[in-house]
This record gives sequence, C-alpha cells and structure tokens, in this order.
Amino acid sequence: MPLSRRDFTARTVIAGAGVALTGTVGALATAPGALAAEDGADRDEHGRPCEPGYGPLVPDPAGILALPAGFGYRVITHSGVTRLESGETTPSNHDGTAAFEGRRGVTLLVNNHELKGRRENWACPVPLAEGLVYDPAAAGGCTVVEVRRGGEVAEWVGIAGTSTNCAGGATPWGTWLTCEENSDLAGKNGMTKDHGYVFEVDPHDRRANRDPKPVKAFGRYDHEAVVIDPRQGHAYLTEDASGPNGLLYRWTPPRGFRHGRGRLRTLADDAGVLQAAKCIDSSGRFVDDLSRATRIGTVYGVDWVDVPDRDARTVPVRGQFAGNAVTRGRKLEGMWWADGGAYFVSSYAREESPGAAHDGQVWFYDPKRRTIRLTVLIGVNADPSADGGYDGPDNITVSPYGGLVIAEDGSGLQHLFGATETGRTYPLARNELNIGSAEDPEYSEFTGVCFSPDGRTLYANIQDPGVMLAITGPWRRAH
Repeated sequence: MPLSRRDFTARTVIAGAGVALTGTVGALATAPGALAAEDGADRDEHGRPCEPGYGPLVPDPAGILALPAGFGYRVITHSGVTRLESGETTPSNHDGTAAFEGRRGVTLLVNNHELKGRRENWACPVPLAEGLVYDPAAAGGCTVVEVRRGGEVAEWVGIAGTSTNCAGGATPWGTWLTCEENSDLAGKNGMTKDHGYVFEVDPHDRRANRDPKPVKAFGRYDHEAVVIDPRQGHAYLTEDASGPNGLLYRWTPPRGFRHGRGRLRTLADDAGVLQAAKCIDSSGRFVDDLSRATRIGTVYGVDWVDVPDRDARTVPVRGQFAGNAVTRGRKLEGMWWADGGAYFVSSYAREESPGAAHDGQVWFYDPKRRTIRLTVLIGVNADPSADGGYDGPDNITVSPYGGLVIAEDGSGLQHLFGATETGRTYPLARNELNIGSAEDPEYSEFTGVCFSPDGRTLYANIQDPGVMLAITGPWRRAH
C-alpha cells in the first residue's frame, strides 16, 4: 500500500528527530536511545569535550597496517601463503566476512573470495572441494576460517564454483549468505551454470553445505549484500551495478514460512515477493536517485514495487522498470542490521549519477516507519593520496562500542574509519601493503570488516592479494 503524503510527513517528523550535528567529513545520526552532545562535540565519561577515536595512526615497520598507538594486528590468512586443511593455499581476493561463535571459545569466520570468471584465470581460486561445487568453471566461493582459543587457525572450503562473491550477510540463525556480484548466464564467459544468486553457507555444519543450491527466490542480479529482519523475516538486498544504476530490494517470505538453518534451500524459485524501493520526499515527489540528497538527516518515504521477472532471463532486473518506477543508487554496497533496521551504503556519486557529487553515503532504513534517513555523507575527497580524507565507503559494521566502522574502497590511500554517534569521523587503520611500486604506489581496498562475537577483535581484509587481519587493542567507546 503506497504511503500517503500525510503518512510520510508524520513519519518524517519522528525519524528525523535527534539528528547529530555535522562532523569532520560527514555525520551519523544518533542511534535510537543515544544522546548527542548539544554542541555536537564528542565527550569523555566526565562530560569534557574530546577528539573522537584512538589517536593518530602509527606507521607499521612491517609495511602492512598502520594503527593507533596501543593497537596491534595478527595475520590470520594470506593468499598464496597460508594453507587450507586440504593442502591448497588460501584463495585470493578476500571480501565480505562475518564472525560466528563456535564451541569452546572458537571463532568461525566465513570469508568471501571475489573471483570473477573462469578459475584458470586466477593463481589462487577457491579449490573445487568434493560435494561443495556449484559450477566447476567458476573461480569464486568462500572459505571458513576457524580461530581457536590458543591462536591456532584452520581453514576449509564452504562453497566453491560461484562467481564474484562480494559481500553478503549473517543470518539471525547463525549462517552466512554469500552473494554473487556477477549475473552471467550459462554459456557466457565460460560459465556452465547461471550466476547472480545468493547461497547459504553454514559455518557450524560442513555437511549442510553439500550440493549447493542458489536461493533463486532472492532474484538473479549483481548482488552485493543482504540482511535479514529478525522479527518480520524480510530480506533486504543491495545491488552494485550500473547502466542503469542498481536498486535496493526487499524480499517478503511466503505466508507460513519460518526461517532457520537450511530452510532457504526448501523455497520454490518464485517463493515470496521480491520488490524494489521507490522513494518519495516530504513533498510527495518521486526521488529518482539517492545522490539527490545533500543534507545529513534527509528522510525519504519508501514504497515497494514488485519485480516483474526476478530471474531476469532476457532483461536485467534493474532494467525492467520505467524511469519513475523505482529509486536508484550509485554502487549500493555493504549492509548491516542494527538498531531495528538496516544500514546500507551508496558508495559514491560524481559525474556518473544525477544529483549532488559526493564520495559516499550511509543510509538507515527503518522498516516500522518505512523511511530511509541519510546518516553519513562524505564530501568529495580532493586528494585521495593524502591522509586525512576518505572516499568510497564499502563494507560496514556497527561497532559494539558505538557508531559505525567503515571499510574504504576509493582512490589513493585506503582506510578503516569510524563514524561516532555524535557525527564525527576518525581513522582506525591504514593499508600500507603496497601492491604497486615505490614510484607509483597502489593500495587495495579494505573489506570484510566485522567484530568477533565477544567484541575484543576487529577482523578486516586487504582484498589484494588477500590478507585477513585480526586487530586488537584498548577498545572503548570512541565518543
């Protein structure tokens, strides 16, 4: 049922309340129940103004990761260096990751490997583990990394033969949904099966991952990330694509369906309802692209429009809508469920998109009010090669210490950075692993940012060549 202007106005008043003041680069609206300082400053436990974060980054003698003083890191997996239980080296191109609590103090990490195309094109593809292969021609998939209490690490294949496994999302029942950011049909680029799907991987039960089956009910397109509403059971999904730009989706389960381990495999290909978001502003006007928003705290109402052909046999899903039917976003990226809704990223918008130029947005979708609110807006970074600015947010997580932690996938230097609940940003890590040359340095993006179940360790990846890192230190509320 479409939102009326009266409904939207009422919801906007509530959703827009408590928006924090503008910070260094952008601003993060206060989470429900949090109180922003009246002057917009961050304050310590005694109420005194202070700088956010953990201080300046200290260069790393090993040339891998610069961190604040008092913090340290450990390499967990390294493509071409560390090995799987089966003997092959760790696959490359680490991407989306989630951490799960295992038995006896074990942390289980499911790690995507964003490998596109045929496996022979890659030095370290995901091994074709028996019984775990979808398409033997495809190079991608994900691995499960077991970090034991004493520091010992084991790694094995969770799924193989998938393509361009980018982000994904953890489920409330303790599994991982891995997303293919590539929608090649069988016969294209050497693929033997259709791609562009979501697959479920269970880190706790290896047997559950045998005979991989795509969740076709979620649609076939260039998937980026997915979250599940633990109360209503809806899935929310982002699409990283252009020509035209991608969409924000919602999947509603069929009547009587109950989520749980292995239940998604039982769904019919056309089960439930897949829809795309259509946004309207406070005047009831259609919003064609999320980059139109120029002010922190902007709130749009959201209607949901049915997808005509979710398996997109002839026309990509994002191309099946008339110009004013749905709202698009430039590079819709990471998502994280928290505070009763979904945080999601629109990575950047310059000349490629309508609206205002920016180097990244984070939005918050409130399913109860059916609104999205702009919570982070990053201005155009004039010099990405210089420290102090950010561009191209990608994977995100909500920190147990307040605010967001965001992985940068932009130009020049690459950072993990935080955004506090009072609207200020701060550096958390800088990639110093130069994959270019001394004369022309190049630094790969950060991916897979997530905290361990106990909140003591922040995991993150450097995508190229593929390094998983465990970051520890004096964590506290970053103000």
